[in-house]
Formats: sequence, structure tokens, C-alpha cells
Amino acid sequence: MKAECSLELEFDSEKMVKAVLKSVSVDDFDFVKSEIIGKKLFSKIQSSSISSLIHTLDDYLACVSVAGKVLDKN
Repeated sequence: MKAECSLELEFDSEKMVKAVLKSVSVDDFDFVKSEIIGKKLFSKIQSSSISSLIHTLDDYLACVSVAGKVLDKN
């Protein structure tokens, strides 16, 4: 079984979305494909099972959240 999820996340600025993607893309490997359009980050997460997809999605969103909070403080 193959499971996938698509995300669309909008940020306050293009600078911020680029910084977030740079921070989280280190761990993407083959699981996450991302692109930026304007102030939006589009990500597609793929996995071999639903439970693995949920785990990957949880990790990815946690990393995006931390990166966003760090950037907000600067």
C-alpha cells in the first residue's frame, strides 16, 4: 500500500518560507518533495503505509513549526 499527503502552508513572507524550507529539507530524503510558490510551501509526503505516513507527517509539521517559531523571534 502507498499512502501520500499534500500540504499547502502559507507564511508571512517569501524570505520566511525559504528559510523554513532550508531548515526542514535536510531530513526530506525520498519521503518529502517540496516547492515554494510565492509565500506558500507545497509539500507532498509519501510513505509505504498509513502509520508511517502519519509518523512522517507529524515529524515534518513539528520541524516546520519549530523553524517558524525561531524565525518569528528574529
